[in-house]
Order: sequence, then structure tokens, then C-alpha cells
Amino acid sequence: MRKTLSQLKKQYQNNDKIVCLTAYDASSAHWVAEAGVEVILVGDSLGMVVQGHTTTLPVSLDDMVYHTQMVQRGNQQAWCIADLPFMADATLESALNASARLMKEGGANMVKLEGGERVVPIVNALSALGVPVCGHLGLLPQSVQKQGYKVKGRDASSAEHLLNEAITLQAAGADMLVLECVPSKLAKQITGQLSIPVIGIGSGKDTSGQVLVYHDLLGLTVGKAPAFSKNFLIENASIQAAIQAYVKAVKAQTFPEACHEVG
Repeated sequence: MRKTLSQLKKQYQNNDKIVCLTAYDASSAHWVAEAGVEVILVGDSLGMVVQGHTTTLPVSLDDMVYHTQMVQRGNQQAWCIADLPFMADATLESALNASARLMKEGGANMVKLEGGERVVPIVNALSALGVPVCGHLGLLPQSVQKQGYKVKGRDASSAEHLLNEAITLQAAGADMLVLECVPSKLAKQITGQLSIPVIGIGSGKDTSGQVLVYHDLLGLTVGKAPAFSKNFLIENASIQAAIQAYVKAVKAQTFPEACHEVG
């Protein structure tokens, strides 16, 4: 039986950490879900780890629909979030159309989009139509050409801005939020201010849960892996054991350790 949004929200209310991991095809999705991962993210990170691009920008909506379809064929247990790719949310109309395709054709349970104030009208509209929405603040991979791969919210002004954006997204109807590369102290503050689950990546362990990229967790990253990631396969005899170790570590709040935070 597949996880529901109400179950995830109840889990969050009970302070039971939510375990999220990316997957991009049927077989990986099957084993990820079997290992106890509760949320699968079909991320546009596939552009880098599957397609071999240097950023997520070349990923198309067709790509996202295709990979979401594959994931949902293999996934029987986990809640599935699919990313809106670069420029799919350039207008309200395009965002609604893209979300419809990800859910109707791809079979996604929730859509994720990057940004704060800019995407509020889109979140409002999707929520009003009954579409579950996950926001994404902090480091925004689709904006790296302008903003770079940098930790966000280090100074007081930008930290306050991120907090206000998180509150605004929740008010607009977001059901979940991803915080990427935000100082742990700020991530803890934002998580405490919101009444929706906050999933961290490189943002400390005081969020409602964690997400990693499948390839990073298994040491398959080409080039240098992100500082906040951990290769769980080194200490485990199989891929399945590595994923299970990740699930256990998130639940026990032993991952991320201080050495896996961005500071």
C-alpha cells in the first residue's frame, strides 16, 4: 500500500523522521521503496547523474514524465514527488500544464517547484485544484547560472528572507518543503516555524526528514560528491543494505553528522 500525504503529515506530527531518496527508473524505485524509503523524489538531478549534463537545466518535461512513469511502475509503497523542470513554471499556465502531465501521464503524487515569492501564485493555483505541492528553498539548482552552488541564508538578512519565504509558501498551500544547503541553525528555525514537513539536504538534522541523491548514497557520483552526502555502500555489503542503513540513520538521527553539514 502506497504512502499517503495524510500519513506523512501524521508522521511529521509524531516527530518520526521522513526518509526520502531519489530514484529514476523502475528497478531502483522498487528496491528503494522495499528498503523502507517513504518518499521517492524523481528529481531533475537526473540531468546530471543519468544524462551526464553539468547542470539540471537541459532536462525537459518529457524527460520528467518518462522517468516518473518508470519509477511508478516499480514503486508500490512510497509517496512519489516529481520535479517541475527548468522553465516549466515560467508562467502560471505552463506550470499548471506541466503539473497535469506529471500527475496524469507520469503518475506522480506530488509536484515540486523551486523558488519563493515568484512561485506563490502557482502554489496557490495548484493547491486550489487539489494538487499536492512541495516547495524548494535555499540552493536552487535551476538558478545556478546566476546564483552558483552556494550555501544560502548565512547572513541575518538572507536568513530572515528565507524564513519569510517558507512561511509564505506554506500559507499559499504548500504541503511540504525541501531546504537545500541552508545552515543547520536556520533550517531548525524554519522547521520550527512551519506546520508542514521540511525535508533537508545539506541543512543539518533538525528538519522533519532527509533526502539524498541515489547515486551519492551509493558512491556512484562522477567527480566530487557533495560535501553533505555520504557513501553508505562503503560500510555495507550490498546496495539494498546501504539503502537500509540510510533509512536507519535518518530515523535514528545519526545522519547527517556534523561533517555532512554545509555549515
